[in-house]
Amino acid sequence: MKAGFPKPDHDHARCVADTLNRAEEACEERGARLTPLRRRVLEELAESHMPVGAYDIVDRLKKGGDSTPAMSVYRALDFLVGEGLAHRIESRNAFLACNRGHDAEEVVVFLLCERCSVVAEVNSSEVGRGLVRAASAVGFEPHAPVLEIKGLCEQCRRAKAG
Repeated sequence: MKAGFPKPDHDHARCVADTLNRAEEACEERGARLTPLRRRVLEELAESHMPVGAYDIVDRLKKGGDSTPAMSVYRALDFLVGEGLAHRIESRNAFLACNRGHDAEEVVVFLLCERCSVVAEVNSSEVGRGLVRAASAVGFEPHAPVLEIKGLCEQCRRAKAG
């Protein structure tokens, strides 16, 4: 399992660019279309390491001069989630840009900081294999297993302690 919280001084413009490049490559490989709206919605998600609600995206687009209806944003989000380019954070009813691809054996683990709201995405094959074994024992076949874990990131733990 790799740590996924961004360092405070990381190159965030690079994060956004990498996310968009990965999306373009993935869509090209799969023959899917990353339309201008889908790209714009993904860019809004990638602008932050915090989950973003659909209506927040609508508002952000509106501020940028684009009055896209909420239903169109939801369709773009459905596409991005379906293509593995974004994730839905169930507990927050919000979305997050995916920062990497996932193997079938892996479980996506979201570490949600309760203080600053930043979310780290980490993958764990070990947890994935354990979940598959547990599910198989009762005749269940999991699809896209995801865990959400609430707590404090290192930055917030340090701030709390100091």
